[in-house]
Amino acid sequence: MARIERARELMSERNLDAIYLESGSSMFYYTGTRWGNSERMFALIIPAKGEMAWVCPAFEEERAREVITFGDDIRVWEEDESPYRRVAQILDDRGVRTRKIGIEERVRFFLFDGLRSVMPGHEFLNATPVTAGCRVIKSPAELALMQKANDITIAAYKDSFPQLKEGMTQYEFGSVISGSFRRAGASGGAMVIFGESTAFPHGSRKPQRAREGDMVLVDGGCSVEGYSSDITRTFIFGSPSQRQRDIWELERKAQDAAIAAVTPGVACETIDEVARKVITDAGFGPGYKVPGLPHRTGHGIGLDGHEWEYLVKGNKTPLRPGMCFSDEPTISIYGEFGIRLEDCFYVTEDGGKFFTEQSPAIDQPFG
Repeated sequence: MARIERARELMSERNLDAIYLESGSSMFYYTGTRWGNSERMFALIIPAKGEMAWVCPAFEEERAREVITFGDDIRVWEEDESPYRRVAQILDDRGVRTRKIGIEERVRFFLFDGLRSVMPGHEFLNATPVTAGCRVIKSPAELALMQKANDITIAAYKDSFPQLKEGMTQYEFGSVISGSFRRAGASGGAMVIFGESTAFPHGSRKPQRAREGDMVLVDGGCSVEGYSSDITRTFIFGSPSQRQRDIWELERKAQDAAIAAVTPGVACETIDEVARKVITDAGFGPGYKVPGLPHRTGHGIGLDGHEWEYLVKGNKTPLRPGMCFSDEPTISIYGEFGIRLEDCFYVTEDGGKFFTEQSPAIDQPFG
């Protein structure tokens, strides 16, 4: 209820009379309700004033009442009726006529299109300033859930990494990691990349088998009560060359620079700038050119693995305590290898605090 009241404060600041959400992370954030998306509308309407309401297929009403934890106004629609008119009726009942309605960013177009077709006098606006405005600042309880997800991920990595054997495919090692997550009591997994393919930040379709001297990149995580972890470790299978060791240490230096720059009030783009400078000063880039850092330095994280804000050039949003991000300034060198070290952190009054201990060396992913 406190989250809903905060949403109403933000709605009032932006002159929004209501926001419309379908199933997803924001619906879960405000209500604790999960529901699968289909072609049938299942929606939540939160008005700036008055009771919130749900729209549900009539044949699903009893199941919906099992998962809806609060909010007694549930409007149902039969298969030959318009769910959009149920939304219009809810707004009419709350005195919202020819006013401003916020649409959450994950709402699918056909739903938005149906709403505007039955409510031509309404103005439909972006509700992200409301939903993101609430969700980017994590509470102590949210941080604790994210800490647990990170702890589980590190435990799964520690369990699985010693099981890597020469000749394993990336998929076989990925299955080993998934099994380690299951034994830790979580549903999680990881993308695995070997050798030259580690230069591609999200991997390659090429068949890969672990060989002596390969870089190994593992990027994955799990969730606890919906809250995500996202951790990447890049390490050597065997003994590193001096070139591999030098680039790994440069990557770690860039990651260190990013976290050292975190302090409340600093713009998101500044974190990207300082990490990127370490890499470009070493002769890579410039900008997003490869060899170098081809993407932003980090993303927000919480109920979604990637969410607002982003540590990227042009984002002048100031950091605030409670915000959570990844710190992952990849170095990609096509034809050789790539290295990404990724740990997530949250902003405190005193700076950034990692959820996990950073990787100390190319041949010691966990120290």
